[in-house]
Amino acid sequence: MKKIIYAASCLLLIAAMLICASSCGTKSNDVINVFNWGEYIDSSLIPEFEKETGIHVNYSTAPTCEEMYAKIRNGGVNYDIVVPSDYMVSRMIEEGMLEKIDFDNVPNFKYVDESFRNPEYDPENEYSVPYQWGTVGVVYNKDIVDENESDIGSWDLLWNQKYSKQILMFDNSRDAIGIALKKMGKSYNVTSEDDIRAAAQLLIDEKPLVQAYVQDQIFDKIEGEEAAIAPCYAGDYFLMCEELGEGSEEKLGFFTPEEGSNLYVDAMCIPAGSQNKEGAEKFINFICDPKNMAVNTEYIYYSTAESAARDLLPDGMKHSSVMYPSGNELNQFETFTNLPVNCRRLYDKLWIKIMSA
Repeated sequence: MKKIIYAASCLLLIAAMLICASSCGTKSNDVINVFNWGEYIDSSLIPEFEKETGIHVNYSTAPTCEEMYAKIRNGGVNYDIVVPSDYMVSRMIEEGMLEKIDFDNVPNFKYVDESFRNPEYDPENEYSVPYQWGTVGVVYNKDIVDENESDIGSWDLLWNQKYSKQILMFDNSRDAIGIALKKMGKSYNVTSEDDIRAAAQLLIDEKPLVQAYVQDQIFDKIEGEEAAIAPCYAGDYFLMCEELGEGSEEKLGFFTPEEGSNLYVDAMCIPAGSQNKEGAEKFINFICDPKNMAVNTEYIYYSTAESAARDLLPDGMKHSSVMYPSGNELNQFETFTNLPVNCRRLYDKLWIKIMSA
């Protein structure tokens, strides 16, 4: 998902993908093929897992949940671990694309907090284990965006003509149309064709103001001051601040829009047809070890579903209300659910219309 590319991890992932090109699809108990979001793991964990288990990891990435789904659905490459978001887990279960996990091989599942067990997207907790979770807000450049004129605080900022061509938008239909629905005061999960079409029209209206539709490129464009405003995963905001260094919080602002926003869970799953299911379960168990989970969480700045891992984080992270909203703060957020087939087709059709407008 959306992470800063450090030189060491980049070299590791490139090497792994080159190996994957020749070995993915071959059956071996000594190899697993992991398919995750871009820059969504502390790369030091991969050789640590290999050393501990003797299992080699081929690691490849996808920029969006939809592209991850399409690649798995189309076949051609066999994966043993995938990390889709909540609503996509539900869809993949529905379509028979996932294997049930043998939790006898994942004893570290005991560390997953009760509030993240038996979720709506996997109510019997048979197919998934939480990897990381987080929220979505808006990041903005304080030198450009006027905080004194109440420009901030709402999704309206992404439609503010004053910042034409300084605005970025997510490059996927579910997030982008969802933002427009929230701006309208609607749920992310509405099934009304009229509401979905109205949200798409809002994005068409916004398009002349948008500099680019992006995912990982948000980092470079915001940090390089090529753009000033973008929807942003909370973890990515912290990573941008870390990359910019001292004084970054005076440079970059972040808020949760008053209309509400998205809370998501990304989960580790095993695709149907995995060539090394037992090795995949060992990988899931390894990540769920609180020590490893804390290392990963501290590196990528997303939120862990394990209190035992959270307790190992630096104070500034484990007590952050942005990373770990609670109580009334959680009422601002809504999760995506798996939409009916007719709605998904409508999203696809409207996204093509938005992109070609």
